[in-house]
Amino acid sequence: MALAEGNGAVSFGEEQEALVLKSWAIMKKDSANLGLRFFLKIFEIAPSAKQMFSFLRDSDVPIEKNPKLKTHAMSVFVMTCEAAAQLRKAGKITVRDTTLKRLGATHFKYGVADGHFEVTRFALLETIKEAVPADMWSPALKNAWAEAFNQLVAAIKLEMKPAA
Repeated sequence: MALAEGNGAVSFGEEQEALVLKSWAIMKKDSANLGLRFFLKIFEIAPSAKQMFSFLRDSDVPIEKNPKLKTHAMSVFVMTCEAAAQLRKAGKITVRDTTLKRLGATHFKYGVADGHFEVTRFALLETIKEAVPADMWSPALKNAWAEAFNQLVAAIKLEMKPAA
């Protein structure tokens, strides 16, 4: 398991990186569909999470056809996967500081708690499991993605405070 080192750098092993890169290469071309599946899984596990999204609360469009959800879901999925793919090379989460501050403030504003992140991690891992070839899915792949997700969440949590 990778751990943050004392200087704030992340230790993400070569094997973890290779697993993440190989699986992301397979998923990247279908990221719009996978992003939507990812969010539909979140809402299947935690239906109340829909209320955190104004564009879903005020919409008569079926959730799986909501264009704002499709756009949001794809951008979150791609950002999460790209951050995971860059983790070892950069030694830290590569999401821009301004983006992390905005994500932190938004997650704070909507009352996102640890349980929400746990549901999101589970939904992400299930989405990846379904997206990659069955013989590619393994405990090592699951752990690599979970660690990368945990590092992204830790970076977001550091910024979870009211917008300045």
